[in-house]
Order: sequence, then structure tokens, then C-alpha cells
Amino acid sequence: MSGHSKWNNIKRKKEKTDAQRGRVFTKIGREIAVAVKAGGPDPVSNPRLGDVIAKAKAANMPNDTISRSIKRAAGEDANVQYDEITYEGYGVAGVAVIVEALTDNRNRTASEVRHCFDKCGGSLGATGCVNWMFDKKGVFIIDSEGKDPDEVMMTALEVGAEDVNETDDAFEITCDPADFHAVRTGLEDAGLEFVSAEIEMIPQNTVSVDEDARAKIEKLIDMLEESDDVQNIYHNAELPDDEE
Repeated sequence: MSGHSKWNNIKRKKEKTDAQRGRVFTKIGREIAVAVKAGGPDPVSNPRLGDVIAKAKAANMPNDTISRSIKRAAGEDANVQYDEITYEGYGVAGVAVIVEALTDNRNRTASEVRHCFDKCGGSLGATGCVNWMFDKKGVFIIDSEGKDPDEVMMTALEVGAEDVNETDDAFEITCDPADFHAVRTGLEDAGLEFVSAEIEMIPQNTVSVDEDARAKIEKLIDMLEESDDVQNIYHNAELPDDEE
């Protein structure tokens, strides 16, 4: 997943319809609920919540919506239990796919995810069947306009980042997942704003696919994204930037 394709994916996501943005906010709301349940409603004392809030702001989630989500999670929705589940499988052409979900109904989610794979010529596999093909990394995307590359690199490395790449119109900063919170707060303290700030599964190698396979992989991704239970989808297919 190059910084270039990642940047283009983010720009396209920000251009989604109101309905699609609403779905994104619903999913982030679930992440907020899980974070609040795990460590309380104060982002200062709850690093996980602080990280989710940074993700929400990068997704252009309004501050009042974030605040309402935190209050609901600490109040009326305090007893709602979301389970974190990861599904692994293969799409067509041997493409490895990882699906991360937050659900209050495991059976419903498993059925929905399996249906998506079956409908698109893929199949779910056992836990660990494709996970080994990916590396978990903290990934920050920062708009490079008006910023000095050397300064950004120096700042990122000083706060604990592993690597900084400048591609297209953005900087892609990566770090060990264990250092995500420290790197995020360090970059924020340096005045850098995120286009995206998330812990992701990065494929070690990618798979080239033909037009037919690409269409089925894109359909699988679209179907999975329509589920409110599905939080993140990772794959190792090579998809053109303007189609991904």
C-alpha cells in the first residue's frame, strides 16, 4: 500500500455522499463506544479514546457528534457490548483479505461477511490463514502542501516514528503500533494535522489481478463496507489508484 494510493483512497473517501459519510461516522461511533467502555470518557486519561478521536477528526466527524458519541457511550449505551472480531479469507485470484468488525451480534456479522465472500467468488478461512502476509503498523497521512520535508521527517523520527515517505501530495509516516499514541500526540504537539491516523494491516507483497478479478474484489470491498459491523478491510490486490 503505497503512500500514493493511500492518499488517493483518502481523497475519494472524503468525497463520498452524505449517506456514506453517515455510515463512516456510525462505525467510528462504535470505536468510541469500545474505547470509552475500556478506559472511560476522558481522552486525557484514556489514550485509546484519544486515538479514536484523532481518527474521527481526520474523517471530518463534527466535534459535537464526537461529544455526543462519548456521552452516549458513558451513559445510555454503557451496557451495549461490542465484540472485536477479525475475519480472514481469500477473494478471487488468491487475494488475501482481512476484515475487522465490531459487533453486538456475532452470528449476524459472521453470516453477512460470509455472504459477501461467497457472492464475490471468495471464501472465508481459519484464523491466521492470511494474517501472516501483513504487518500491523501505525499509519499517519499528512498533507505535504506548505511543509518542509526535512522538518516533517525530523519531527516524526524524534517522536518515535519508524519511517517517513513523501509521495504524491502527502507524507506517510509509519510507526510500531505500540508507539501509535506517543507518535500521534508528538505530531499533534508539533502542529501537524492528520488526513488520516490509524493502525492498519499493510500487505508485505501485492497480487496483480486482471480486469475480471479486480471487478470482483472491488465488489467484495463495496459489499463489506455497506455493513455497519465492518470497521476495516485490508487486502493485497494491486488496484489502480483511480479505481481503488
